[in-house]
Amino acid sequence: MALKEENALEEDIKKKYDKESDTMMYTGFMAKVISALAITFSVFQLYTAIFGVLDAQLQRAVHLGFAMALSFLLYPTRKSWSRTKLHPLDLVLAVLSAASPAYICICYQQLAMRSGIVTPVDLIMGVMGLLLVIEATRRVVGIPMVVVVLVFLAYAFAGPYMPGVMAHRGLTVQQLIGHLYYTTEGIFGIPLGVSSTFIFLFILFGAYLESTGLGKFFIDLANAVAGWASGGPAKVAVLSSAFMGTVSGSSVANVAGTGSFTIPMMKKLGYRKEFAGAVEAASSTGGQLMPPVMGAAAFLMAEFVGAPYIEIVEAAVVPAMLYFAGLWLGVHLEAKRTNLKGVPRDQLPKAWLIFKERGHLALPLIVIVYLLVSGYTPMRAALVAIVLSILASSLRKSTRMKPIEIVNGLESGARNVLGVVIACAAAGIIIGVVTKTGVGLKLASGLLALSGGMLLPTMFFTMITSLILGMGVPTTANYVITSTIAAPALIQMDVPVLAAHMFVFYFGIIADVTPPVALAAYAASGISGGKPLLTGVNASKLAIAAFIIPYIFVLSPELLMINATPTGILWAVATAIIGMVGLSSAMIGYLYYYSTWYERIILFASGLLMIIPGIVTDVPGLMLFMLILVGQKARKSRLERDAA
Repeated sequence: MALKEENALEEDIKKKYDKESDTMMYTGFMAKVISALAITFSVFQLYTAIFGVLDAQLQRAVHLGFAMALSFLLYPTRKSWSRTKLHPLDLVLAVLSAASPAYICICYQQLAMRSGIVTPVDLIMGVMGLLLVIEATRRVVGIPMVVVVLVFLAYAFAGPYMPGVMAHRGLTVQQLIGHLYYTTEGIFGIPLGVSSTFIFLFILFGAYLESTGLGKFFIDLANAVAGWASGGPAKVAVLSSAFMGTVSGSSVANVAGTGSFTIPMMKKLGYRKEFAGAVEAASSTGGQLMPPVMGAAAFLMAEFVGAPYIEIVEAAVVPAMLYFAGLWLGVHLEAKRTNLKGVPRDQLPKAWLIFKERGHLALPLIVIVYLLVSGYTPMRAALVAIVLSILASSLRKSTRMKPIEIVNGLESGARNVLGVVIACAAAGIIIGVVTKTGVGLKLASGLLALSGGMLLPTMFFTMITSLILGMGVPTTANYVITSTIAAPALIQMDVPVLAAHMFVFYFGIIADVTPPVALAAYAASGISGGKPLLTGVNASKLAIAAFIIPYIFVLSPELLMINATPTGILWAVATAIIGMVGLSSAMIGYLYYYSTWYERIILFASGLLMIIPGIVTDVPGLMLFMLILVGQKARKSRLERDAA
């Protein structure tokens, strides 16, 4: 009964705060139609992955056609409409949304022959396709993304009337549709290309991992490892969310999945509602920063930066470690400050038993990392991992997947990818306008002018831009937007391309816990019963590393493994972890003992100095840290002697 209630709570939270989870609930014939369409979508993707993808625009058109049709069938025009009965308008739109990309497939040769010439029929089908992408974005992704898309479309036409450097010659409807819908520079651009190849397979892989019960394995393992320690349940939240980040691309879904278990445990232990929700929100949001999968955006980053995917993973390792070290320290120090104990060991599962019973479920994750490191393409690695996840589950009867569950995995994968596909198509509109008008460089120039051409102010304004653009927008979409609008400003300042993209990636993601639009914090408060805004404030304090580390790896790219030596990396990581202790203790107000206001300021400064790589900053930072630590130890001993 408790498990049913937990699952019901998880679904309610997803539907309330994660737009992608709020779908129709068909029964009977319509449910079978949806299943058949979704399974066919997955089979098409697997077939092209095994036997070779189609020409770029054909592959992407079929991919978008399936996703659009499913989106209009699963997401109603209005929330007030029945969730069990298909409305005729949604059926018509689903057919039209499939017909528009199908036109590209049917007339592919003719379109290629008259490249650049848009006939009246081309124009009608292109306008229809563009409008349907925008409407699908409203339903699946949300209004914030639609607003951004409409602003860019308006700019495409309003160029002659814009002031100063923002002016351009303007585009006709034919020029815009020809560029956005009949080339691989707009809707069918790089984001949709990555979605139609790597991303789909990794999301399908994640669906199969979920079916095997890997999520429960992560939570039980985290409990066995950390549940007994001071503030154990909060540390379980940090660990389990970091693990889940390897298979989940949504902070809200991560909150709903692990939070329905960890937040009640934290509250029972004695954590405040808002702090319990904040721990889960910050941990789940950070899950998207955790290699090897890092959500769908990492695949896009590899394409935009022009680097192998494994380089993106390697670059993300140290920053992700520091982020979760900061979270772990935050919950540990809060537990020490409020004297919160862990769960008795006899009430916790045994790690060796968990590994014995379900350790085989983690084999696909280990193998996929090995394959990526060995030089396999992400597509080939994901294919092998999908097959292995099914085979690994068969090693024990208790986890073995039935044939119907394997088929259901195909349906789940197709459903889970819809938000990413639609977001990529919408992001393609933005990129198309940027490439056609040159507005990206103009915005970058504007940011540089605002900052006076200095690096730190440019980074600050880029951070603010990324946080604003990332509010309420899924990870994939917000990375595309921020990398298109904000990253060029840093690149113009001679910041390494990978560091610039990782900078905006971090701040786009951390928008999920940054008030006022902190979706992950709001979802966590829905479970904890705490105040949403206060939960967001607490989550931002716990996620302090995510606000600082990007500045550090732009100033010192060796944290991203750029021109780094093994000795340099070890020293940088060691001092940065001590620096995270300083920052976390400054945020919580406790190190070895309760900190005064001036000690917190000194601890914050020492933490910053130690996170910045280099002897010049590390030595004074360490000296300041030791000064406060020794002082607090002496003060605590003196007070204990006086009390005795």
